[in-house]
Order: sequence, then structure tokens, then C-alpha cells
Amino acid sequence: MTMPFYVAPEQVMKDRAEYAQKGISRGRSLVAAVCSDGIVIAAENPSRTLHKISEIHDRIAFAGVGKYNEFDQLRVAGVRHADVRGYTYSRDDVDGRSLANLYAQYLGQVFTHEMKPLEVEILVAELGGDNAPSELYHISYDGTVGDEDRLVVLGGDASVIRDRMEQAFIENWTIAQALPAAVKSLQGPDRTLEAGDLEIAMLDPSLLRRKFRRAKESEITTAIASIPKKEVESSE
Repeated sequence: MTMPFYVAPEQVMKDRAEYAQKGISRGRSLVAAVCSDGIVIAAENPSRTLHKISEIHDRIAFAGVGKYNEFDQLRVAGVRHADVRGYTYSRDDVDGRSLANLYAQYLGQVFTHEMKPLEVEILVAELGGDNAPSELYHISYDGTVGDEDRLVVLGGDASVIRDRMEQAFIENWTIAQALPAAVKSLQGPDRTLEAGDLEIAMLDPSLLRRKFRRAKESEITTAIASIPKKEVESSE
């Protein structure tokens, strides 16, 4: 009988991590920011039907980068979990932290026990209310979960884009201020993104029960136009 080659567990984990990171880095980036009047999520996505950003529940949004079929399966599972929990208990019992923990457990299980890890990073954003702050939960391919109170960047060249967002950050900024900063951070100094290249959604507290809405093309065009002209020229 042929004996299988021995590979150290540390090397197996390292190889899986590198595989997942390469897949995620090839994708387009996504930015989310908490604002004084809600949460804005902006992604580079030219598709009008294959969404990176979606609603999971009344005050909760989901966003993913990486392989679309993999993070969309996670989105569907999150919607089902929220529906069952809301029906069994109360709609108010559906919260972003429990969803983030659910995703973290699943991604960690796949990363540890399956041959191929999921090539995804996901975001669970929950709009605050009743004096509770808004929350951004970032879950990585290996199940690591972190919470942020200002902004999150997923996929692509995340560290560079985060630096741009940090430089543009204004305390208690509004969605109208954060949206141009997000677009500018995604496009960088070497190119210009058009409205058709972007997918943008918000969690808007002014709406009634369901707080999720997608930005209209006119809103995106206005945000792009509000970027200082010298910045646009320098990226051409």
C-alpha cells in the first residue's frame, strides 16, 4: 500500500491561506463607512444583476468580494437564518453580531477541514438605533471576524484603499461626504470610475421598517461630479 506524503499542518494552513488570499486579491474592492446619517457601502462592480451588496434583514446589509458563487451562497444562508430567527422569536432579535458569528463559524470550518477554502471576504453591516451604534463586521476567508466602528475595506488592494479612506475621513461625516471619498479611494490616482462601474447601497434610518436601499445612478453621478476637478484630472 502506498503511504501518503506527510505535510506539516502549519504548511497546509499556510498554503490554504495563500490560495484564498490570491483569489480574493484578484477581485475588485469594496468600501463601507459608518456615517452620521446611516451606512454607505460602495463597490467596484460593472454588473447590473450580479450584486455584491444586498439586504439580509430590516437593518442589516451583506456585502462580499471574491468568488461570486461562493459569497452569494453565504448571502442566501444569511437571509434564511434571519427569516427563521425573526419568525421564531422576533424581528428585533435578528442582529448583525449573531450573523457575523454564524459566518465566522462556517468559514472557519471550511478553512480547517475542507481541501479548498472559500475565496471570499464578507461584510455584515448593521444600522444602529435606540442609542445603539452602527456596526461593521468583517469576516475573512479563515473565519476571523473583526468589528469596526468607522470603515472597512475588502478585497483587491485593501491596505492602499484603506489608507486613502483614512486620509479622507471626517468625524461625523454624512453619506453625501463619505460617498465621494469612497469613490475616490476605489479609483485611485491613475483612473476614473464612471457611474456604470459602481454599485452603491445605503442603510438609511429615514426609511420605514426596511432601511436598505440602492443608490440611484443620478446619486452616483452627483457623487463623482463632487470630487474636486483637479483630483479627476490627475487620475486621467
